Amino acid sequence: MEKSAGAKISLPEVSQLGVVVKDVDEAVKYYSSKFGIGPFRVTTVSRTGAMVHGKPANYKAKLAFAEMGRLQLELIQILEGETIQKEFLERKGEGLHHLGFQVKDLEAEVAKWQKLGFKVLQRSKEPLFAYMDTDRVAGVIFELIQSSK
Repeated sequence: MEKSAGAKISLPEVSQLGVVVKDVDEAVKYYSSKFGIGPFRVTTVSRTGAMVHGKPANYKAKLAFAEMGRLQLELIQILEGETIQKEFLERKGEGLHHLGFQVKDLEAEVAKWQKLGFKVLQRSKEPLFAYMDTDRVAGVIFELIQSSK
């Protein structure tokens, strides 16, 4: 239960839908051919110095991004390492993992959420993002993303 029961967080509009998949290439092919989504920008990233459940972690992921109007669709395939996305895939299978929200100041936003009893599940400093433990009801994680723009 949140520490401040009456306090609420004002969220900006959703900017990203994050979907965990077993195979990014297959998912891109499916979404492109069946629904006309795309074009996708596919990239492989190595994250060093990330934090997962408060512990240092390194991982490698294959990601695909497509713009869908004002929303970005992110497909996530973990290739190496321990992450919350890998946990999600093992526990639930493929599917909607998170809703992403652009914030101006990630550190200030995380501090506000922590005061209300939310924990950081996973975070990275480059790029700047933090997944918060909002999945305790309804199963969807909220990701706070600080744009480098």
